Amino acid sequence: MKPLTRKQVADAAQVTIEAVRFYEKEVLIAEPPRTEAGYRQYPADTVKRLRFIKRAQSLGFSLPEIRELLALRVDPETTAADIRHRAQQKIQEIEQKIQALHSMKLALERITETCHGSGLASECPILDALDQEANKGEPKP
Repeated sequence: MKPLTRKQVADAAQVTIEAVRFYEKEVLIAEPPRTEAGYRQYPADTVKRLRFIKRAQSLGFSLPEIRELLALRVDPETTAADIRHRAQQKIQEIEQKIQALHSMKLALERITETCHGSGLASECPILDALDQEANKGEPKP
C-alpha cells in the first residue's frame, strides 16, 4: 500500500495532525521514513496503531500504560492472561474513582441542601462549609 502523509494518517485515524506529532514525539508511533525532499511517509498500519491508542485512552488507560500494552503486544513472552490482568487492574482503578466521585457527590449534596439560594454570597452556608473543611488541617492559633 502507498505511504501516507501526516494529514492522511490523521484524517484516517480521526485525530488531529497535532496528535500525530504528539504520539510520534512520545514514541507511541514510530518516526516514519522520509522522502529525499524530507516529507514523512507513514505506513498504513500507523492508522491502526493510532486508533488503538485513542480507544485505549477512551477506556481510561494512561499514555505510559498504553506504551506498555503496545510493547506487550509484540513481546513473544506475553500471554493473554497478562493483558487480562492489566485490564482487571484498570477496572479496579475505575471502581475506586467511581467510589471517590460518589463520595464527593454525596458530600456536595449535603452541603448544598443547607443553602436556600437567597442572601449574600458572604453568608452562603456552602462557602462556610467549604471554609470549615479547608481549615480542618490548619493548626489553631
